Amino acid sequence: MNELRCIAEALAATSSLVWLVPLLPLLAALSISVRLGFAVSGDAAEPATAGLARGAALAVLLLLATIVLGSFAVEAPRVVERGDWMDVPGVNVPISFVLDRLSLSVACVVAFIGWATLHFAVAYLHREPGFHRFFLALCLLLGGMLLLVLAGNAVVSFVGWELCGISSWMLIGYADERPTATGNALFGFITNRIGDAGFLLGIGLSFWWLGSVEWSAVASGAIPETVKARLLVLGFVTAALAKSAQLPFTPWIARALEGPTPSSAVYYGAVMVHAGVYLLLRCEPLLLQVPDMMAALAVAGAATAIYAWLCGRVQTDVKTALLYATVSHVGLMVLACGLGWFALAQGYLLLHALWRGYQFLMAPSYLLLAPSQPAPLPRWLATNTFLYTAALQRFWIDRVAHGLLTRPTLSLGRDVREFDDRVLDRLIGAPREQALGAGSPVQGNGVAGRTLLRISDLLQQFETRLVLEGEGGAMARALQRVGAALKAIEALLEQPRYLMLMVMATFVVII
Repeated sequence: MNELRCIAEALAATSSLVWLVPLLPLLAALSISVRLGFAVSGDAAEPATAGLARGAALAVLLLLATIVLGSFAVEAPRVVERGDWMDVPGVNVPISFVLDRLSLSVACVVAFIGWATLHFAVAYLHREPGFHRFFLALCLLLGGMLLLVLAGNAVVSFVGWELCGISSWMLIGYADERPTATGNALFGFITNRIGDAGFLLGIGLSFWWLGSVEWSAVASGAIPETVKARLLVLGFVTAALAKSAQLPFTPWIARALEGPTPSSAVYYGAVMVHAGVYLLLRCEPLLLQVPDMMAALAVAGAATAIYAWLCGRVQTDVKTALLYATVSHVGLMVLACGLGWFALAQGYLLLHALWRGYQFLMAPSYLLLAPSQPAPLPRWLATNTFLYTAALQRFWIDRVAHGLLTRPTLSLGRDVREFDDRVLDRLIGAPREQALGAGSPVQGNGVAGRTLLRISDLLQQFETRLVLEGEGGAMARALQRVGAALKAIEALLEQPRYLMLMVMATFVVII
């Protein structure tokens, strides 16, 4: 009996190592980036990169399984702290991890899907030019998602949230030689920044009104004023809707299919698309304080489910059809949260993530398994020309989002660059290239620019006349004379009598 109790206590003690769960994939990503720095390439370099990623994912999965067994065996700690993220007067943010039913169950599913996807990607991406970049981004996603799920406060969760975002941008733009891929990566990046702004709003208001960003404090903090509670919830709800591609933020996720199939499975089929639902589950006590916000959530989830279902009915490729099916089911999860059925939404999330991840990984095989002729459209959709056209055009939401988000951002970037070229460069006198004309290809603007250009010319003359004139240069001749003298001294020291003299002198100094 005592032996069983010792085993149970040892298992429970592994909960203190929960900080290793997000750290191991991030260390694997760092190791792969170091390998990229040494310009590894070829078939021989692939096993080491894949081994680092798969080994980290497997270690994470085993560690999480041990932590879960320990939580069942004895009373395990619910919160584990490992130092401070920020500690200034009035603001303390610990590096904390929460170990409850929600975080551990979602973390186990994330780790399993990540491990399975990495195994699948080894053969799928064999001999791809971006093989190492892909595994780097996937390890970043795995570490960021685990950090988001296990974090004990909103600030640490936001760090994982941003790691998921940057890795998503990397994989959407995986084929960076294609303008379409880079354009879609930019579109997804810009759209998700709106959600990030909402997350930051929630963090700031939590500090201001609740005095803490710990999820336990946020969950138990009752805000008597309805307006304050509504604003606080609005920040987190905006972040959740954007990350889970709910209306009106849905258009970005269809463009995200530019990435390889394994990234589609782990990002938009099984893991990252559920991050918004997880955030809503974590904010359950806050949502219950604001019934009108829950009603808005229910409307957004129901509208997204219907919208994605209609769009998915007219798709002709398997990945896009699966993607809209995913968005539709996530909309039903958001609807469940809006209706107060949070336990149902949690179970739905876990089962859907596993099933959809399997379907996305099977997508290449569906091309061979499916019949050559697609299933006919239902009569009610085929005969309704307007509804069919609207579903085919995705209800024109993509065009509206492009006009409201991408185009203004690109225009702003061009305006800032033009201002930098025409105003700031002239003010500081930065040298600029001349398009035409003989002589120096660079011209200085202003006093500072002309001074820098003159100094550059003087240094160039010094280098040309004294160093680069070959054997006829003054510096070269001096260095040759010094070299000849050193060679003569070396020849003398190599003679036996001088060598013995140096040895005796060394002994005299030592004695």
